[in-house]
Amino acid sequence: MKVLQMIPEMESGGVERGTLELARHLGALGHRSLVVSGGGRMVAQLEACGTRHLELPVGRKRLSSLLLVPKLRRLFAEERPDILHLRSRVPAWLAFLAWRAMDPADRPRLVTTVHGFNSVNRYSEIMTCGERVICVSESIRRHVLKHYPRVAPDKLRVVHRGIDPAEYPHGYQPSAEWRDAFQREFPATAGKRLITLPGRITRLKGHEDFARILHELSGDPSLHAVIAGGAHPRKAAYLDEIKACFAAAGLAERVTFTGGRPDLREILAVSTLVLSLTTQPESFGRTTLEAIGLGVPVAGYDHGGVGEQLELLYPAGKIPPNDPVTAARTIRGLLENPPPVPREHPFTLQAMLDGTLAVYGELLP
Repeated sequence: MKVLQMIPEMESGGVERGTLELARHLGALGHRSLVVSGGGRMVAQLEACGTRHLELPVGRKRLSSLLLVPKLRRLFAEERPDILHLRSRVPAWLAFLAWRAMDPADRPRLVTTVHGFNSVNRYSEIMTCGERVICVSESIRRHVLKHYPRVAPDKLRVVHRGIDPAEYPHGYQPSAEWRDAFQREFPATAGKRLITLPGRITRLKGHEDFARILHELSGDPSLHAVIAGGAHPRKAAYLDEIKACFAAAGLAERVTFTGGRPDLREILAVSTLVLSLTTQPESFGRTTLEAIGLGVPVAGYDHGGVGEQLELLYPAGKIPPNDPVTAARTIRGLLENPPPVPREHPFTLQAMLDGTLAVYGELLP
């Protein structure tokens, strides 16, 4: 089997990581794997696992990108992939226009993946154009059915995102050297019970609610908040706004901003509790699953993919969305008497890879 995946770029992020994981799996099974993207830091990892990378600016949202359509049509005809897998809207439009003009007998079978709750419009509807449409959670499947009635329900397939249990083993603890280095860098965390909110510094992540929750819990001096995530330069003003929000509540000494870090697994592992406070539903919520995989209790707003995970794996952590007062009560209960976190879960990387290949198998003779 020969699979060609298309994505705007291979710089960083969850979609890019999924593209790499699938490419690595295809190579391990002896299949041929190609990725078309605008390039990025992760290209070297693609090529290291035997995937060919073809650099084209398929992620540029401009009319001139339509000039790539004939080039893509020639590429598909020359490479003759069995599966064309599209993961993002601009590449999907360009690839679909090229694919649609090909002879149905000779063109690849078409698979798309809906990775998120995109704005509802014709532009986003392109992600439902595949002969099979992968939805990364049941919440995404319901979103597609609700907003795109032209989509045939029988071509939708739910393939949850997943993590490798070997990378996030239950009960994992970082080394003493890592702990010492972390506490030297962030001395306010030493000897405290850490409540961690992971994720990029964006308004979506619920930092204002976190400040209100921490204020409700401020009577417990053993607690310390950690916000583990970096801010894009364009979000610098919002980061300042969040720091001012904590300071206005008298919490400046009770919260640590780590910035973006490569050791998020270790930060999650030393946390007493991990939060998900996204103000809008997330399609899946990988960091929530990573914490659960490590055996760390999680509390999160009960919507989207995070709600699905908590319902199945840790229902005690469910919080009505956008309700920091109830969240504080739930968190207090989990801090006092946390139910055990299950040692196993179904959202594994292997299940995601097997599910994706099963979708390919439906389309190939």
